[in-house]
Amino acid sequence: MTLDLLRFTTAGSVDDGKSTLIGRLLYDTKQVFEDQLEHVAQASERRGGEGALDLALLTDGLRAEREQGITIDVAYRYFATPKRRFIIADCPGHQQYTRNMVTGASTADLSVILLDARKGVLEQSKRHAFISALLGIPHVVVAVNKMDLADYSQARFDELALEFAEFAAKLGGGADLTYIPMSALEGDNVVDRSQHMPWYDGLTLLELLEGVEVAYDHPYDTPARFPVQWVIRPATATDYRGYAGQLASGALRKGEEVVVLPSGERTKIKAIDTYDGELDEALAPMSLTLRLEDELDVSRGELICRAMQTPTVSRELEADVCWLHERPLRAGGRYVIKHTSRSASAVVDELRDCVDVHTLERVSAPSELGLNDIGRVRLRTSAPLSFDPYSENRRTGSFILIDEASNETVGAGLVASTETL
Repeated sequence: MTLDLLRFTTAGSVDDGKSTLIGRLLYDTKQVFEDQLEHVAQASERRGGEGALDLALLTDGLRAEREQGITIDVAYRYFATPKRRFIIADCPGHQQYTRNMVTGASTADLSVILLDARKGVLEQSKRHAFISALLGIPHVVVAVNKMDLADYSQARFDELALEFAEFAAKLGGGADLTYIPMSALEGDNVVDRSQHMPWYDGLTLLELLEGVEVAYDHPYDTPARFPVQWVIRPATATDYRGYAGQLASGALRKGEEVVVLPSGERTKIKAIDTYDGELDEALAPMSLTLRLEDELDVSRGELICRAMQTPTVSRELEADVCWLHERPLRAGGRYVIKHTSRSASAVVDELRDCVDVHTLERVSAPSELGLNDIGRVRLRTSAPLSFDPYSENRRTGSFILIDEASNETVGAGLVASTETL
């Protein structure tokens, strides 16, 4: 039997103990090989560990990370228990690397936001909570870490839980919130139940991760979206013309009517080809090649979907953009927009607002979005895009903005729902 898969991310401010927490999870669930432990033990000794293992070294793999004791890049780790498989994205806490948190959390089913029991709810804690809500992550665990440095105080835990709850109430979105007091360094309430906090009768982190229910949309319940990535015309088969890509959502069946966007031309699916042979039906997220009954001019970046379930097709859109670059975003700025497999030029028509991460108020008509700012932006593109609101479809509701000169990714966008425009 194939075990269920849970993708989760860790986030929070600098030195809240994210890497140590993941190291503790891996170590206490016996997911670390002996040679890895030996290497970590040697590295810990070099750093003055006095015989204690620095479990953060299990995830902080870059030399700069180990030298500075911070996480810079997103570290992905994989492990499994008898009940479930896991993919962890250990995201940086430093404000400079907020862009990496957006990347790591974009596919997560659950977010673990760490708070240092001594420092409380900081700006980065709020920013990461807001990004988790913006990305629509349905489950959030607030891990009040380093309880060993707060004398395992129930009063301090209750104080921080109340402070975070008051902030989270403004986020909306309906995420399921759970609060766990823990010490990643000592192992309290991570895998094993703490003997130092008998006043806490909730689940340990691992128990929660193993038992949380993740509702996945069945392909039959979501509209079919097939962005074309490549046109296949083998030299040895002159009458073969296929359109290859990954089915982003939904299901497609042989013989059903589809529409190609943005042209709007209609046809039927003649065949569905895969590496394992021809299929009568394909479900997301399968990679496949479609053959159509009619000879249409279809190229990379176009979208194939059911004729009765089409997305919005437009050269104008509004989106919440997380700005990821030192050079600010201003009205009139010109960028390359990468949406599914389609690229086009995009001009910033208007900056509608900017979010204050402390109060969650939207400040109208800002002059610019600076590094790590999040705001509503109206864009105009050189070619029509086929998109859904992010709240309805992550794949067709997200995009990135790329600087035309440097080719750097400078912004991550989530298409706004028409209800919030």
